[in-house]
Amino acid sequence: MTDATHQDLILDQFTRQATVFSTAPTITDEDALQMIVEAARPGPDDRLLDVACGPGLVVCAFAPHVCDATGIDVTPAMLDRARKLAADKDLANVAWRRGDVYSLPYDDASFTIVTTRFSFHHFLDPAAVLREMVRVCAAGGRIVVVDDYASEDPAKAAAFNHLEKLRDPSHSRCLTLTELKGFFGAVGLPDPDASFYELRGDVPSLLARSFPNPGDDVKIIEMFKASAADDRLGVPVRLDVDQIYYAYPVAILAATRPAG
Repeated sequence: MTDATHQDLILDQFTRQATVFSTAPTITDEDALQMIVEAARPGPDDRLLDVACGPGLVVCAFAPHVCDATGIDVTPAMLDRARKLAADKDLANVAWRRGDVYSLPYDDASFTIVTTRFSFHHFLDPAAVLREMVRVCAAGGRIVVVDDYASEDPAKAAAFNHLEKLRDPSHSRCLTLTELKGFFGAVGLPDPDASFYELRGDVPSLLARSFPNPGDDVKIIEMFKASAADDRLGVPVRLDVDQIYYAYPVAILAATRPAG
């Protein structure tokens, strides 16, 4: 897939998902957002950048704790949601920008905290994005990457990624926890501190904020049902009468950028 084709998929999916994604209880969960804030150790003089900021939830969670907070995203509809959220919260120290996360439009060391949430599995080259995050982060600043992750079992990881690709055609690849941690060393960061939580929900609600191609929703439901019996997806799945529940594992990985 070319970069341009993938970019078109992201714009299509996230324009349609803007409202349902930004209001989903699993995405707006305050406890999870607070865990991200705590991992970054913000102070009143910090300047935050959230990469692929979507509807601005992370930016707005940080805003009371930092000097200023900026979100950058490629999808105008998501940035519209972010502006509305900031206005609703009466936040004056936030800014929004449309831009390319592979070539961030900021000078070196412009920020002291650089974050991204639920984005790495959409990037064709997540290591390149992480390098950009490091470039715009000052020495001694914090880099925080938050994403769900796939099983270390290759077959289960492949099945999970197949399901997620059916659910959201803009999905690239959900990485394993080992791979996510490994990116930090590859870009000159120390081993990250790690904390964890689960993205819990039911499959109908998950599909309600997704836009799979016609007929793929049926395949997705059958894959979840099968995994409840044989763990083929490598994530917890539970059946309760006619309902299907899932729990995607999420890692919050944070490291301090060394000097030099």
